[in-house]
Amino acid sequence: MSTKSPQASAIASISLAHLLNDWYMNLIQTLLPFLVAAGMGVGRGAFLISAFTTTSSILQPVFGYLVDRKNQRWMVYVGTLWMAVLLSMLGVTDNYALLFTLALLSGLGTAAFHPQASAMIGTVSGNKRGLFQAVFTASGNVGWALTPLMAVPVITTYGLTATPVFVVPGVLVAALLWFSAPKNRKGQTSQAVPMRPLLRANWRELLKIVLIVSSRSVTYFGFIAFLPLYLQERGITLMHSSRLLFLMLFTGAMGGVLGGHLSDKFGRKVVIVVSLLLAAPLCHLAIQADGAARDVLLGLAGISLMASFSVTVVLAQEVISKNAAMASGLTLGFGIGIGGLGVGAVGQIIESHGLGFAMHLLAWFPVVAGLLGVSLKRRELPAAQKA
Repeated sequence: MSTKSPQASAIASISLAHLLNDWYMNLIQTLLPFLVAAGMGVGRGAFLISAFTTTSSILQPVFGYLVDRKNQRWMVYVGTLWMAVLLSMLGVTDNYALLFTLALLSGLGTAAFHPQASAMIGTVSGNKRGLFQAVFTASGNVGWALTPLMAVPVITTYGLTATPVFVVPGVLVAALLWFSAPKNRKGQTSQAVPMRPLLRANWRELLKIVLIVSSRSVTYFGFIAFLPLYLQERGITLMHSSRLLFLMLFTGAMGGVLGGHLSDKFGRKVVIVVSLLLAAPLCHLAIQADGAARDVLLGLAGISLMASFSVTVVLAQEVISKNAAMASGLTLGFGIGIGGLGVGAVGQIIESHGLGFAMHLLAWFPVVAGLLGVSLKRRELPAAQKA
C-alpha cells in the first residue's frame, strides 16, 4: 500500500472529466421518452441503449489491457471528444439505422476513457485508494444524475434538433485533459501480467465480481431508462420525473462515496453484501409509493444501490493488482455492459407485459448481486487503511 499523499489537482481534473464523460453516457436514456413520443417503439429505443453499451462497456477490458501494457494518455481526451461529437448528432436524424450506428460507434469513446482515467486515479490517490476511487466514481454518477436535469429542459423547449449544442462541454473538457492529464513518469515500465495466465489464475473471483456488477447494473440502467416512462404512466410530467431521477442518481453518487469510505474501514465484502441486500426492498417500495415517501425511498434506494459501485472496482484492482486498468475495464466496463445489455431485453418485456411488471422485476435484481457477494473471499485490509 502506497504511503504517498494524494495529488488533489490531478484527482480533481480527472474527476471533472469523468463527470462530463458520464453525462454523455446517460444521453440516450434521457432522450428515450422524446424518441418514443416521436414515434419510435420502446423496444427499438431500448436497443439503442444496448448498442451503445456493447461498445462503451464490453470493450473496456481490451482497452484496459492496452493501458496496462503501456500508458495511453491520449485515450482520455480523444475518447471524450469522439463520444461528444457522435452523441450530439442523435437528434438530427430519424433514420433508425443511422441512429443505431451513431450509438454503436460513440461507445468506443467512453470505452477508451474509463480504464485509463481509473488507472490514473489509482496512481495519484496515495494511501486513500478506496476513498478517491469513490470520489472519481461519484463524479461520474453525478454526471449521470445531471443529464436529465440539463438535457430535458433543452429538448422540451427546442426539440430533438437541438442536440448538436451538447457537443460544447465535450470539446472544453477534452481540451482540459490535453493539458492536465497526468503523464507517465520517464523511465516507468509496465508491470502488467499477460492476460491469459492472469485470468486463468483469478477467474473465479473475477467472475463473481463481474456477475455482481452485472446484476446491479440491470437495475441501475433499467431505472434510468424506464423510470421516467413509468412515472408518466402514473400522471407525473416528464420535467418532474427528470427531477426525481436526478434525486435517485445524485444520492446514489453520494452513496458511492460513503461506500468507498466504509470499505476502507470495514472491508469490501461487507459493504457489497449489506448495501445490495438493502437496495432491493427499497427499490421495490419506492416504485409503489407516492409523494414525499416516494422521494425519500428513491433517495435511499439510490444510496444503497450505488454504495458498492467504486468498491467493486477497487476489489477487482486488488485481485489483479498489476493490471489495474484491465480490472477497471472488467468492472466499470464489461460487468456494467452485460447489465446494460439487459435493458434491451427489458424493453421487450415492457412491450409484452407492461412497464409496471418490468419495474417490479428490475427492483429485485440487487438481491442476486448481494447473494453473489456472500461468496466473495474476505480480504484483509492493509494496516495503512485500518489506521
